[in-house]
Amino acid sequence: MKEPVHIAGTGDGAARPDLAELLSRVARGDQDAFAAVYDRVAGPVLGVVRSVLRDPAQSDEVTQEVLVEVWRTAAHFRPERGSALSWVLTFAHRRAVDRVRSAQAAADREQRAALLDRTPAFDQVTEAVEARLEREQVRRCLRTLTELQHQSVTLAYYRGLTYREVAELLSQPLGTVKTRLRDGLIRLRDCLGVTA
Repeated sequence: MKEPVHIAGTGDGAARPDLAELLSRVARGDQDAFAAVYDRVAGPVLGVVRSVLRDPAQSDEVTQEVLVEVWRTAAHFRPERGSALSWVLTFAHRRAVDRVRSAQAAADREQRAALLDRTPAFDQVTEAVEARLEREQVRRCLRTLTELQHQSVTLAYYRGLTYREVAELLSQPLGTVKTRLRDGLIRLRDCLGVTA
């Protein structure tokens, strides 16, 4: 037989059950106990949610979600881990933070989509073909250089060596390497059709 839930102010003089006891009744499906839980925690839950969300309409919605969650998960409440009110308010805070994160993620997605809409579409195949053709043209132009120009340009620009390192590696004076690099780059520029 279900024990009656005594609500303060009903005039019957019986002590009001604590929230933990009410949650244990809710876990067994007691709708009257849930109504009493609802009356006790709805205000504090709304306060926590509103402090996170700041939006009254969203706060009301999240408060209702929290209270439904309390109904569904009341059996998970463990009094030895903390007070019933703390357990409920933890739900409220988590749900409010989740709503903020969800709204932020949606805003971020919309912003990325807007940026994609503004950037012109590109054809990856065309881009790959153009890059390959440019590489082939550079290779063809490199073959027009003298051996010392080719080695100097390759070591300095493709392997990242300093002029001094190139000179030491090729056993050439630094001035000679600098001259060959300059002449090689001018020849490459002319071959590639790049305007200075």
